Amino acid sequence: MQVSVYQTAKKGNYYCGDSYYYKETEDEFICALADGLGSGEYAKESSQAVMDVIEENIFASVDEIIKVCNERLVGKRGVVLGVLKVNFISNAYSFSSIGNIGIMTITDKQEKKRSIPNAGYLGGYKRPFKVFDGTMIPGMIFIMFSDGVNSMDLSSKYFLGKDVERITETYATMVGQNKDDDTTLIAMKFAKNE
Repeated sequence: MQVSVYQTAKKGNYYCGDSYYYKETEDEFICALADGLGSGEYAKESSQAVMDVIEENIFASVDEIIKVCNERLVGKRGVVLGVLKVNFISNAYSFSSIGNIGIMTITDKQEKKRSIPNAGYLGGYKRPFKVFDGTMIPGMIFIMFSDGVNSMDLSSKYFLGKDVERITETYATMVGQNKDDDTTLIAMKFAKNE
């Protein structure tokens, strides 16, 4: 997987309340993005706690990861969370997003598909959520983003580019300044067989 990340804190804040983590192993790839409720230091503390859980559980299923993350948030500020796992052996992917973490796929034929996140947030209490499964297509691009990225931004043509670095650089240049919210945009490309 080729990965490029753009992140910036809400205007006037030192801490960005968004945290992300990604790792590729021989057989799998995982990427997660969490946005702590509110902004600033306490939002960062919660979102980072979730990333620490994911780093400790990279071989677990998306379903199991979300359950463990939720348990870790007891007594902390809640988070919204998106988790993507790719299995290189089966050429399959799974993802789930809770709250306003968005995930969009773009095929090599420039077909965009945006997932509908599960409502709510993780905050230590049990909540239902769905995990979506799909089949990988060579050249497929995943865009994962926090609520600082809006729908109008996502309709821009530069998201149809094939280079993940160019996608995040163009986003930063076109939209990334003076944001009213913490913003994270992660562009990932399945580059197998290229």
